[in-house]
Amino acid sequence: MSLQTHLSQLARKHEALEREIHAATQRPSANDLRIAELKRRKLHLKDEMNRLRNDSDSVH
Repeated sequence: MSLQTHLSQLARKHEALEREIHAATQRPSANDLRIAELKRRKLHLKDEMNRLRNDSDSVH
């Protein structure tokens, strides 16, 4: 799998988590622990994308 393909997949997962977080926060019975877990996963994806981009830039 190419780096660009992998980054695209991570970006799609990041966007899906953003939508899920938004939906969860709109519910009257929002589960704070669930929302925190979703935000943690979203941040992890963002960090991974940045790391891959930085590693790629340092190779070139």
